[in-house]
Amino acid sequence: MSRKYSLAALSAAFFAGLVVMALVARSNSVMADVKTYDNLETFANILSLVEQNYVETVEPTKLVEGAINGMLRSLDAHSSYMTPEMYKEMQVETEGEFGGIGIEITIKDDLLTVVAPIEDTPAWDAGIQAGDRIVRVDGESTFDMNLMDAVRKMRGKKGTEVVITIVREGFDQPKDFTIKRDVIHVTSVKYQMLPDGWAYAKVRSFSKDTANDLESAINTMKAEGFKGFILDLRNDPGGLLNQAVAVSELFLEKGEMIVYTRGRMPNQNMEFTSERNIADNDYPMVVLVNKGSASASEIVAGAMQDLKRALVVGTQTFGKGSVQTIIPLRENSGLRLTTAKYYTPLGRQIHNVGIAPDIVIEQRAPDLASVKKEGGPSVRDKVKAKVNGDNGDSEVKKEEEGKEPAKAGEDKAEDSTKPSAVDLEKDYQLQRAIGVLQSWEMINTIRGKNLTTARTKKR
Repeated sequence: MSRKYSLAALSAAFFAGLVVMALVARSNSVMADVKTYDNLETFANILSLVEQNYVETVEPTKLVEGAINGMLRSLDAHSSYMTPEMYKEMQVETEGEFGGIGIEITIKDDLLTVVAPIEDTPAWDAGIQAGDRIVRVDGESTFDMNLMDAVRKMRGKKGTEVVITIVREGFDQPKDFTIKRDVIHVTSVKYQMLPDGWAYAKVRSFSKDTANDLESAINTMKAEGFKGFILDLRNDPGGLLNQAVAVSELFLEKGEMIVYTRGRMPNQNMEFTSERNIADNDYPMVVLVNKGSASASEIVAGAMQDLKRALVVGTQTFGKGSVQTIIPLRENSGLRLTTAKYYTPLGRQIHNVGIAPDIVIEQRAPDLASVKKEGGPSVRDKVKAKVNGDNGDSEVKKEEEGKEPAKAGEDKAEDSTKPSAVDLEKDYQLQRAIGVLQSWEMINTIRGKNLTTARTKKR
């Protein structure tokens, strides 16, 4: 037999529970306790007023969840409450296979932003780019949408379509992309030998088998013989921390620091060092990055840079370097809470900063990331203005009315900056990375000759 409770009773119980929690977690300051108690009393009063006076009947559970979501959203873009369905989706995502369109998203400048499209997925084929601002999903505005809700709306059954509306610098107005969902199989590593003995491996994401797959790829290319190695982390949105550590170990000596975390709680202060000795891993190395490189990618790039193991080439990375702890809750729900931040071996913070390359190399196409200018309107305000039109009208410009939205795979000629698979002839950054390795080889040759000459003179 089900029981129904009034909102007043629910709020009183909720308030009582919060008070008990506040008393258990007493701070050293008595004044802080009093202030917390006062704020909780205000919250309970508001819940009661909503029950008595709001124009429509409200569902108590919806109000409480809304309060929780609002509280977490005020912290940062990555802390969130996960319903049982969301919690299950999160567990599936880290296994390397999930349904959707194939993009990693975050909140940046208070806007839903593409960190990177995953290569060879519907979003990649449609021409979605790192840095794109998603302003609508199936016609619904994303300006006040939280991250988990956005993920849910873009996922769905294989073969169904979703329309996402993109604002991108270079677009006169928002543009619709109709993308057909598919099961996303994330093959995390692809590799090939490049001309003249240079080895190349691209890590697309850091899922459970990434380090093993990359080690296998390196060993295969070692058997063919290579002079230097290019690790491509461009448009890699990150993934599992343990895989970032395991990938870094493939190139470092035992005992070298890879990354450390710092948080408020002592158990969040962790250090990760290399625990392996890999034979013959002292070859010249370049790490390629761009604005789509985030999280685990930035951990690897930062470690290689700080420890002087590799030269980092490309453009500034995304700057997502915070630790989210997943805390299981009742009824199979969960809390994703930011509890620490990542730091490189030399103590550089990654979050909201990113990794600056040793050698800045732009692709031939201009970097389309929106930049906030001092004293001007915020990025969010600029995007809103573009969505609403210069005159503030909320409708898309009339000349676009009635036009079919772009289909995945169409309109390739118009968008010449669309991401493509590795193509040495067209990939300017990769060409320059090879040039760096060639310079490295020539410098070592010159140094070797000079050392030989010096030794001859001494004799």
